[in-house]
Amino acid sequence: MTQIAFVAYPGFTALDMIGPYEVLRNLPGAQVRFVWHESGPITADSGVLVIGATHSLAETPWPDVIVVPGGPSTPVHARDEVLLDWLRAAHQTASWTASVCSGSVILAAAGLLEGRRATSHWLAIPMLKGFGAIPVGDERVVRQDNVITSAGVSAGLDLAFWLAGEIGGEGRARAIQLAIEYDPQPPFDSGHLSKASPTTKAAATALLSKDSAKPANLKATTMIAWDQALSAVRSRRRKRQRDLAAISPKA
Repeated sequence: MTQIAFVAYPGFTALDMIGPYEVLRNLPGAQVRFVWHESGPITADSGVLVIGATHSLAETPWPDVIVVPGGPSTPVHARDEVLLDWLRAAHQTASWTASVCSGSVILAAAGLLEGRRATSHWLAIPMLKGFGAIPVGDERVVRQDNVITSAGVSAGLDLAFWLAGEIGGEGRARAIQLAIEYDPQPPFDSGHLSKASPTTKAAATALLSKDSAKPANLKATTMIAWDQALSAVRSRRRKRQRDLAAISPKA
């Protein structure tokens, strides 16, 4: 049995979680859990779609696979110490710890990306550096050790197929791909910043800002930036003190 825990927090982006769920639930012996502080209904970022958290974090201490989706509320949950403590502990025994989109900001806040290459949604990539991660903006799926991160939203499907191949074997992953007919052939080619026009970038930013601009999300984003700036100042101060101590004449 492979226990797969999807972190179902309020304000998640639906495809970030449901896409990987449709892939990973088809693995042999897969036991899927949607976990949060307590079981019950969880509303996505649309404010309309609702899923059920099937188990609490406390009921799921040792998942084999952890998947953290993204969403405009990730800055809020990146400051949730109960969630961060659970991630730190569960990661110790998990075979794989993964994130989709801005879910990597939550992994970074838990200290799981420090010194590791990682990616995220293009809007969230700058936040990773402040947590000590090595941001990667030109790869759709990034793996380092047993931590896997993906770019925004739809990239979660690619991450899930990579995991499916590792856990169930390439043959099973190919069968799942055919079963859900994942054969993307989009009519447009503007799915990465390097391909999008300035007009498309502006329109996409405006589209995303309607949820990110909610007061709770703005406040959490500001506090994360403040904490990171304060940490950087303190780090420089400690380094300066060490340097001064090293050159001070010995008594």
